[in-house]
Amino acid sequence: MNRLQTFIDDVAIVVKSTDDEHEITARVGELLAALLAEGYRLPPEVTRASSARHLTYPMYIAPDDSWSMASVVWDVGQRTNVHSHETWGVVGIYAGVEHEIRYLKPAEPAPSGPLTPAGDARWTPGQVTVCCTTDDDVHAVAAVGSEPTIGIHVYGGDIGTTKRREYDPATGEVRWFVSGWDKPQG
Repeated sequence: MNRLQTFIDDVAIVVKSTDDEHEITARVGELLAALLAEGYRLPPEVTRASSARHLTYPMYIAPDDSWSMASVVWDVGQRTNVHSHETWGVVGIYAGVEHEIRYLKPAEPAPSGPLTPAGDARWTPGQVTVCCTTDDDVHAVAAVGSEPTIGIHVYGGDIGTTKRREYDPATGEVRWFVSGWDKPQG
């Protein structure tokens, strides 16, 4: 069995074993760190950047939509808007450097003023982070450095079809969106 299939099987076991997002993200984080440490190589078709915007390539979507895995690629200098995921998520950096800017999740769904910054971090190849749980889930990310940033992302649910929030950090105003999936270029 290949390494990616073993990873998929192991994540499926974790997801089926508990509903506790903090336990899931801790265990999936360990599995993703091991995958990266073992030198797993992404297929070239899911590592290509676009000069127009970041791309989200599907790598696996569980048949029951309980979780998904993606390769997310940002070209140098690209960044996301401030957004949520509405689920749990773990990210492992495959290449490049990701700058993450976190915000406190607003308690009210209506705008209540500027978002409160909650810190930032730079993630480099091999590092793994819990990007989100439903109770802690507002951030923006940017590709910094001299090469595209590529992350392996594992989320609860099918992240390409999940209705999510985009925030205006100055006002707290929310706009709902669905990110969708990008087609790998082979």
